[in-house]
Amino acid sequence: MTATAPVRTPLGGPAAWIGEALARSGEWVHAFTPGEIAELEAALAHVLHQGLALEEVRRADFPLPALGETIDSWAEALDGGRGFVLVRGLPVDRLSEEAASIIYWGIGQHLGVPVSQNTDGDLLGHVRDTGADPEDPSVRLYKTRAAQPFHTDGSDVVGLLCLRGAARGGASSIVSSVTVFNEVARRRPDLLELFFEPFYFDLYEQQAAGEKPYLAMPLASFFAGRLYTMYIRFYIERAQRHPDVPRLTSRQVQLLDLIDEIAHSSRFRLDMEFRPGDMQWLSNAVILHGRTAYEDDPAAPRHLLRLWLTLHRHTSTAPEGFGGIPAQEDRS
Repeated sequence: MTATAPVRTPLGGPAAWIGEALARSGEWVHAFTPGEIAELEAALAHVLHQGLALEEVRRADFPLPALGETIDSWAEALDGGRGFVLVRGLPVDRLSEEAASIIYWGIGQHLGVPVSQNTDGDLLGHVRDTGADPEDPSVRLYKTRAAQPFHTDGSDVVGLLCLRGAARGGASSIVSSVTVFNEVARRRPDLLELFFEPFYFDLYEQQAAGEKPYLAMPLASFFAGRLYTMYIRFYIERAQRHPDVPRLTSRQVQLLDLIDEIAHSSRFRLDMEFRPGDMQWLSNAVILHGRTAYEDDPAAPRHLLRLWLTLHRHTSTAPEGFGGIPAQEDRS
C-alpha cells in the first residue's frame, strides 16, 4: 500500500459520513422479513441434511436464491459505500447455538471468504469474557469485559452476531475513518503526514516463531485509489514495552489524541443498540469500531460470534494487514 503526496482533502464519497446525520436515517439497517427467515431456515435444513461440518459449508451449500441478491447489496455497501450495515431479526431465541452459527457462517460465505482470526486458525470466533486479565500482553481485549477503544481489525470485513447481550454496558459505536482523516486535515494539517509514516504495533504474542513481537506499518495508506486506515492505539501503546521499538514522539501522541477525540465526538460517531439476533458487518478500511466495558449476568453471559472475511470481490487484491492472522501449527 502506498500514499500519494500531496494528499488532497477533504476526501469524498459515501464512506465520509457523519454519525449525527446517519443516526436520523434507517438506510443502514436491514430487518429480516419472514420470507428471508424462512429461506435461511431452509438453507440450514439443507446443510444439516447433507451432514456437513460448519467449516465445510460453502456458498453453494447454503442456497439463498432471493436473499443472496440482498447480501450482494451489503457487499456493495461495504466495498464502495458507507462501509457498514446492521442486520436485524435473526430469531436466535428459537435457534440452538449450532444452528445460529451455521446460518451466520452461511451468510458470511455469500459475502466472502473467512480468514484466520488468530494463530490457532480460528475462522468462527467467540467474543465473550473468559476471565482473562486485560493487562496481560498475550490477552486480546475481546476475551475480556474491558472497554475496547475505537480500532480496526486485521481483515477486509469484520462481522458480529449477537447471541446474548450483556447485563449492563457493551454498547457498540462506529465512526468513519475517512471522516476522522478529513477532520484531522481540517484541524491540524501539520499532522497529516504522520498518517503515512510507520507506527509500531504490538502483536500480542501472535508472531511466528523467531519473528519480532511487533510490526511497523502506517496508520493510513492508499490502495486501489481508496484510503485504508489501520488504527489500534492500544496495540501501538503496548508496543512501547519493547526496548527496541522507537519511543512515540510528541507529535505522534498529538495525532493519536486527536484521532480519539474526533472518533469519540457525538457529532461524528454512530452509536447503535446491539441486541440478540443483530448482525453488524463493517469494512475495516473505512470504519473504526469500539465497545464500552460491560457486566455479565452469570446465568446468561454476553456472547457474540465473529467472522473475519475477505470479500469475494477482493480475494486477489486484499491489501497488506487486512488478510487475517496466519495460523501456525508450531510456535515453539
